[in-house]
This record gives sequence, C-alpha cells and structure tokens, in this order.
Amino acid sequence: MSVSSINEVIIDDVRARRNAFILAVAQALYGSCASVLITLGGIVGYSLAADKSLATLPITFFILGTAASTIPASMLMRKVGRRVGFIVGSLMGTFGTGLAAYAILLQSFFLFCFAVAFIGSYQGFAVYYRYAAADIASDSFRPKAVSWVLVGGVAAAIIGPMVVIWTRDLYPDVLYAGAFLALSGLTVLSALVLLCIDIPHVKAEIATIGARSLRQILSQKKLLIAIFCCMVSYSSMTLIMTATPLAMVAYEHSINSAAIVIQWHVVAMYAPGFFTGFLINRFGKEMIITTGLILLALSGLISLAGNDLFNFWFALVFLGLGWNFGFIGGTTLVLECYHPSERNKIQAAVDFVVFGAVAAASFTSGSMLNEFGWNAVQFTMFPLLVVAIFLILLQRQRARQGFSC
Repeated sequence: MSVSSINEVIIDDVRARRNAFILAVAQALYGSCASVLITLGGIVGYSLAADKSLATLPITFFILGTAASTIPASMLMRKVGRRVGFIVGSLMGTFGTGLAAYAILLQSFFLFCFAVAFIGSYQGFAVYYRYAAADIASDSFRPKAVSWVLVGGVAAAIIGPMVVIWTRDLYPDVLYAGAFLALSGLTVLSALVLLCIDIPHVKAEIATIGARSLRQILSQKKLLIAIFCCMVSYSSMTLIMTATPLAMVAYEHSINSAAIVIQWHVVAMYAPGFFTGFLINRFGKEMIITTGLILLALSGLISLAGNDLFNFWFALVFLGLGWNFGFIGGTTLVLECYHPSERNKIQAAVDFVVFGAVAAASFTSGSMLNEFGWNAVQFTMFPLLVVAIFLILLQRQRARQGFSC
C-alpha cells in the first residue's frame, strides 16, 4: 500500500465528526479526574506528607505517570488501534483512583503518590484524544476536530468541582477519600464510551511505509518551535495551577473557593474550543499561539497585583485562555509537520517532551511556593514566555517568506 493510498483511506470527515463528539465525552470524563486531582492533590499531599515542601509531589507523580506512559501508549495503539488503547488507559485510571482512595484511608503519602502515577498513565493515553480526532479529518476540519475534543473539558469543569464538594465528606473521618472513589466510576464510564469510536487501524507494517526517521522529522524548525510553544504553554499553566489551591488556603480562602476558582479555570481552558478552530483558520496558527502566550503573561501580572479572591479568579481564567490558544495552536502546528505514516513516533515524542517539562513545573511549583512564596512562582514563567513569543513570531515571519518547515 502506498503513502497516498493510506491518506485516501483515512480521510473521512463524517466519521471524524462522530469520533470528535465521542472523544469530547471521553475528554469530559478524563478531565473531571484531572481537575479533581489538581484541586485536591496538593491539599491531600500537604495533609499526608511529613515534609510540607513535598505537598505537590503527588501532582508531580501524576505528570510523571503521564510522561512515562506516552511512548508505551503510542506503541500499544500502533499495535492494537486507538480504541483498545484508550480503553486500557481508562482502566488504568480505574485502578489509580481506587488505590488513591485506599491510600487516603490508610493515610499513606507514598502510596497516594504511587496511585496518582496510575491516574497520570490514564492521562498519558487521554492526551492522544486530540490527535485521534484529527486522524481521519481533512485539512480544513483538523483544527476544529482538535478543538471540539477539548470542548469536553467544559463539562469537566462542572463535574470535577462538584465531585469534590459532594463527596469529600463521604468518609467523615477521612476527608477526600470519597472524591477519589467517585472518580473510579467516571473512569469505568469512560471505557464504555470509548467502545463507540470508529478509527481505522492501519497495521504497523503498513503504517511505516514512507516514514522518515525521528531525527529527520525533528530537523524541521517549524516543528521544534511548535513543540517548544506547546511545552511552554502547558508547563506555565501547570506551574501556576498546581500552586493555586495551596496559595489560596495560605491566604485564608476556603477549599470551596479554591474548587470554584479551579472550576472557572478549567472552563476557560476548554470553552474556547467552540471557536478556537475557527480562529486558527481565520487568523493563522502563529497569531493564536502568540495571543495565548500573551494571555499567560497577563495571568501572572494579575496574580502579582494582589491576593484577593478576585485576583485568583481572574488570573486563573486568563491562565486557562492562554493555555487553550497556546496549546491548541501549537498542536495544530505540530500536525502540519508529519505524514500519517509517522504519526505514532512523533506524537509520542512530542507528548513525552511536553509532559516531561510539565512534571518539572509541577514539582518546582510546590517547592518554590513553600520556600519563596506565591509571587516567585509567577516570576518563574516570564522568561520562557518571552522566548516562546520571540520564536513563534520568527516562525510567522518564515511562513510569510514561504518556508514550509
């Protein structure tokens, strides 16, 4: 089978739209787990850890679980297809959330960290939802397919905080164990939903026809800039988001207030998905990425302006918007830099790099907040944002001059 015939087989916008809807539902269920973990991970860690500087270590394990599973997830899906791979990921989430609830009941910090690493593995599979939506989409529908999937996060923004509020006292003597137990049910539901996706599985020996080496693919300047912008957008967002619940409690805001702030943050992350694809087609990927990076910087400035609930709320909304434009724009730019026969290797490489940086950001966030305070966390992201803005503007200029890679 030739490379061109592979392309003919996989372009089907009717199925792509159906898959995007199903994957958006799966995104909502996975996103609910992620938002609960972000809201409670640092707080549970603080209550369980003897060394309070390690409070955000569970979130770091969550991200490390993601980074460690991206390549195995890609390899598995190359052999068995997207559907089976995604279901395996959901079931890993079932194991992780159940074990996390048990760890809280035992009051074991290290077992809790181990458990959330499995929830991170669930995320390691779920991050491929956006790629899967684009697998059989045409060039014009591809940006919309990616953004449609991420729209599922809007439902996650509603479900996640409600899980925290309604189930945190399920075990009166042990706070938050009930929340993680409830998440187990959501992961099982996710597995059932994913049974419905319909993405043709190209056998491994056929899928590699005409594929370049990873080194050749990564030699493209446009791809390297796209990866860097994805990395900066996601790690900057994680750096601030991870520390926010702990910072809010330190400034005497309630857990419920922290949950609501995270809720609106998640809404801001995913709600623009209704129109981000349109904006990318209208104004170009580079412009949308630049806008996202600027919004991330504005988030930091708002946080530096004060510690009132108003500041936290607006800062986290801008943080979510910035992530959406920066990460979806960067992902769409990545999609331009490889052929269908190369998708497994490059998607795995991109997400491994991105979530490696995100893991570093989540760990740095907790220790920096504990040692230097909330303002220091904000200042940390500005240099990377400046570099990313410079690079994406450079790529925009290269595109205008006709450079395709």
